[in-house]
Amino acid sequence: MGSSDVATPGTGAVRPLAARLNQQCFCVTIDPEKLAKSLDDEAGEPGFFRHLAADRPHLFSNLPVFIGHAALDEMVAIVEAIETVGRLPQYREEVLSWAPVSSRIDHGPVGALMGYDFHLTADGPKLIEINTNAGGAFLNAHLARAQAACCSDVRIDRRLIDEFDANIAAMFIKEWRRQRGDGALATIVIADDAPNEQYLYPEFVLARELLIRQGFEAHIADPGDLDVRDGALWLENTRVDLVYNRLVDFALEAPHHSALREAYTDGLAVVTPSPFHHAVLANKRNLTLLSDPESLRTFGVTADVLARLAGVPLTRLVTHENADELWQARKTMFFKPLSGHGSKAVYRGDKLTKGVWADIVKGGFVAQAFVPPGERIIELDGQRVPRKVDVRLYTYAAQPLLVAARVYQGQATNLRTPGGGFAPVLIV
Repeated sequence: MGSSDVATPGTGAVRPLAARLNQQCFCVTIDPEKLAKSLDDEAGEPGFFRHLAADRPHLFSNLPVFIGHAALDEMVAIVEAIETVGRLPQYREEVLSWAPVSSRIDHGPVGALMGYDFHLTADGPKLIEINTNAGGAFLNAHLARAQAACCSDVRIDRRLIDEFDANIAAMFIKEWRRQRGDGALATIVIADDAPNEQYLYPEFVLARELLIRQGFEAHIADPGDLDVRDGALWLENTRVDLVYNRLVDFALEAPHHSALREAYTDGLAVVTPSPFHHAVLANKRNLTLLSDPESLRTFGVTADVLARLAGVPLTRLVTHENADELWQARKTMFFKPLSGHGSKAVYRGDKLTKGVWADIVKGGFVAQAFVPPGERIIELDGQRVPRKVDVRLYTYAAQPLLVAARVYQGQATNLRTPGGGFAPVLIV
């Protein structure tokens, strides 16, 4: 029996170690004092963690989620397959045909901190969504370091956790060089609308401080504070080299984002992830192609890549022509808006009303085959209760930077569940 497999007592069945730990392990916990010190030190603000916990009581789960090396390898293989397809000329031509014109400019970068969301099933990981504005990585890196463990017989692979800071710095340098070539990257702006009002604003603070420690000048800014002049992008009197883009206006179409849009369009600063990355990789409509072997073969996708893309659940565009068929099959489907983000306006088919369905049929939705989320048993008020689990793989150039989970209750992921929230993923 391999180290990743464990016999279930009295049954003779063999269960993966990670599955057993997710059901039965409560001795690896978050050390709140260690986490508080880590976050306070990183932010340079005494009391940073205390205020964070008070304002966002369900941001962090109190237990980690376990996955096996084989599951991580499968997730990486799916991501590599998706990004391989994303480089094919015919595929790009197809997905850019339904993207805004402003999203069709490729300056060379490949997209910083991509986020690939998975449900872990008995048949392996299944991709649920792709994100270009994936939140949580900087918070989860600290969370993963604040572990108190008594499972001395469980070997935890901490390489991604330990190398996170250096890999983030290297990622931004590579993005800079892909567009600019030689020359030093000096100034990075983390951009989002009204950033200090965002739920994940504390993460922006952690990202800024990490970048400063790594030798960059870093700022957090609203895109409205940016200005184009003298052939460059500026934040007041500071010339901006690179923008780490956290906006959910994926095509930068809002008037408020005009300076950033001009800087991206004219190549005046490196913008990553950019409208192009969203159009090629993260537009939900793209899943209708990535889950369609027949279409993929016409783009020249190889058999090996097709096999890995079996991890993408069947996804279809909702149209008037297929509406009756999809309504009949709705109980096996999950419906998502093309323009949505953060689990907004998503619907499980078995809970749909006729009124909601009428809005979905008007257009702008995809129907994805429903894949049940994983499960983690947690302790809450002295009781052991089940919670759902999504796993997010943060990547750069299809290689893992960090793995994290969201533990939740309800129809879709949220940060409002007692005992739930972001949870570090420990690889066993």
